[in-house]
Amino acid sequence: MSDTATRREHILVVDDDARIRQMLIRYFEGEGFRVSAASDGPAMRDCLAKAATDIILLDLVLPGGEDGLALARDIRSRSNIPIIMLTGRDDVIDRIVGLEIGADDYIAKPFHLREVLARVRSVLRRHQAPVARGDDETTENFCFDGWQLNVGRRRLLASDGSDVALTTGEFDMLCVLVKHAGRVLTRELLMDLTRSRNMEAYDRTIDAQVARLRKKIERDPKNPTLIQSVRNVGYVFSAKPTQE
Repeated sequence: MSDTATRREHILVVDDDARIRQMLIRYFEGEGFRVSAASDGPAMRDCLAKAATDIILLDLVLPGGEDGLALARDIRSRSNIPIIMLTGRDDVIDRIVGLEIGADDYIAKPFHLREVLARVRSVLRRHQAPVARGDDETTENFCFDGWQLNVGRRRLLASDGSDVALTTGEFDMLCVLVKHAGRVLTRELLMDLTRSRNMEAYDRTIDAQVARLRKKIERDPKNPTLIQSVRNVGYVFSAKPTQE
């Protein structure tokens, strides 16, 4: 059996509460995951440098001058590792800011361990590419405005062939927009189609993901031509993708 087939998915828990770290370590190891833990930013970076990480459970409130939002911003500037934010704060703004930065999901404390497990598995499923099947005819490949979107391999290629890093949420959002090109999609429908209903989604989370996408695929994000706003309704993908 290959190393890939036997490899256990690696979770990094970043939380300053030792009881929560130990609880999550015991639970996820019991579910077959490999788990590392860190109490602050420096320890988190040390863990990330030592081993490949599949997903990060990141507490919002941390000691040492770097909170979870600052760490999420730092991670997202260098990596596409999925992030699930954990917080004891009941503050909508904090949740929105976390999602705007690029977190893939958000869970409020106190939480049920089975819910955390379900969220982790959901984000991992969305993030991980399926095994390539060569010239499988069912592989969806869309081209638009010089971009190439390979749905099966979860890759976005620029006109020069370079990979463009997208978060799980950004990729899902782009897929939905491209597959429904020319159709006006409400924010509520976008939440459903991108499976954002499994987290506490708000209109602004959809707007934030669209804004991040525009920065990556639009020639002028302030004057978008691909993803256009429809006032008081939602968004429409204006390009005409071709499918290969």
